Amino acid sequence: MKILAALASSLVVVGIVAANSSDHLAPASLFSDHAVLQCDQPVPIWGVAAPGSRVTVAHRGQTVSSLVGPDGKWTVTLAALPATASGAALVISSDRGESVTFADVVVGEVWLASGQSNMEWPLQGAQDGAAVIAAADLPLVRELHVERSPADQPASTVRTSGWRVAGPQHAGDFSAVGFFFARALSAGIKVPVGIIHSSWGGTEIESWLAEPVLRRAKAWPGFDQRWQEALKVFPQKQAEYPALDAAWQKQEREWNATGKPFTMEWPHPPVGPGTAYAPGALCNGMILPLAPYALRGFLWYQGESNVPRAGEYAELLALMIRDWRARWGGAERPFLIVQLPNFSNGHPEGRDWAKFREAQTRALALPNVTLAVNIDVGDANDLHPPNKRPVGERLALIAENQVYGRAGEWTGPVFQSATRSGAGMRVRFSHAADLVFHGQPTAFEVAGADHVFHVATARIDDRSVQVESPEVPEPVAVRYAWTNSPVASLFNGAGLPAAPFRSDDW
Repeated sequence: MKILAALASSLVVVGIVAANSSDHLAPASLFSDHAVLQCDQPVPIWGVAAPGSRVTVAHRGQTVSSLVGPDGKWTVTLAALPATASGAALVISSDRGESVTFADVVVGEVWLASGQSNMEWPLQGAQDGAAVIAAADLPLVRELHVERSPADQPASTVRTSGWRVAGPQHAGDFSAVGFFFARALSAGIKVPVGIIHSSWGGTEIESWLAEPVLRRAKAWPGFDQRWQEALKVFPQKQAEYPALDAAWQKQEREWNATGKPFTMEWPHPPVGPGTAYAPGALCNGMILPLAPYALRGFLWYQGESNVPRAGEYAELLALMIRDWRARWGGAERPFLIVQLPNFSNGHPEGRDWAKFREAQTRALALPNVTLAVNIDVGDANDLHPPNKRPVGERLALIAENQVYGRAGEWTGPVFQSATRSGAGMRVRFSHAADLVFHGQPTAFEVAGADHVFHVATARIDDRSVQVESPEVPEPVAVRYAWTNSPVASLFNGAGLPAAPFRSDDW
């Protein structure tokens, strides 16, 4: 409960670091001891200093300099570097006698991990987290944590933790998903892996999408209407919130001390200017200041807060992917999405979460976008499933195959077609070598011309599945795992779950 309260307390506003209040040499906060620089790409280094001065950056035999502009900003770019686990100094100096040296800087693969609470969830709160932390001795796995920083206008700087190495001292504070991704990827490709972690629990995708881009969306009128309504009550909500939050915290302390059950619902922080829920606020404050830090790609685990509006999500996610890629130079950098796992939301047989998962799949129409299926590792009764290891490792498996060219299966069975076969439907899949049911075949449904779905039986026939129901003698459509919290049963020989699907569009 302590972790949940910390992630949910979304009213905290972290100040934006002043751009150049003293004219002293100051590299951007993304550079620190133990930094991971992206390999095989030009590496921008930037910051502020006295206007008109000259800044020089030296690293691994390269020395590059640049004049500081009238606005106090400077940027230099190192030529592409090969990956290396050997730490070296990054020295940044000015012709005014100032110098900053960062030690133990390595070169490897850098990924930006973002989203809401399930990306933010720390390793210390994950399943088996204590044991994993105690055993952590991973000098090639590092994380830079971006502090919570909503901004009404695009920011150029942001507070960070500085780069930290994944040992027992710091690993517990890492994003659990980010940690398991980086650990698996580094072990697989044998180079350092750095995670830039920028997430905030309970937030909607609208906050992570630049407002000018959001305004061009078909979904903008609906969002704007909700926003205007929120603004009307914001002063009142803001005044009421401290007392409500104090009452919640009191109940949490009692729960931790005595196990006394909660009697009040968690009070949602006010929605208004300066909060994490303003349009574009987190893009402005927590994404834009990270560019142009050289990176390989993006990890995205978000959507729980948008489930009620699944119809809008596909458009917004595609817009966000394009916009973030543009911020990093327009290349189609890999974008790896975590598909939401099974969660009952109080209605295990409901369809809202199934519809949302489908909305996530529509992003696959964009180039170099992939989806990590996790329909089998959620918790029907917990919005924050503690089993984060398979989520991170499945993302790493995708990256190894789709980004780094390593051989091997990287996804579970993916629906291809469903055709009438006798009294049932024959469903064919890609990525279907050695299909197997884990436990009893479950989560299949068929429907006839009346569009009424009934639970069906299923049996494997080579790389296809025959699905039938005595209640539907002439089926025309089939669904699998098409509920909020299905019991997923179909896997391929690599142990990866079949993605939820439906053959109909009803």
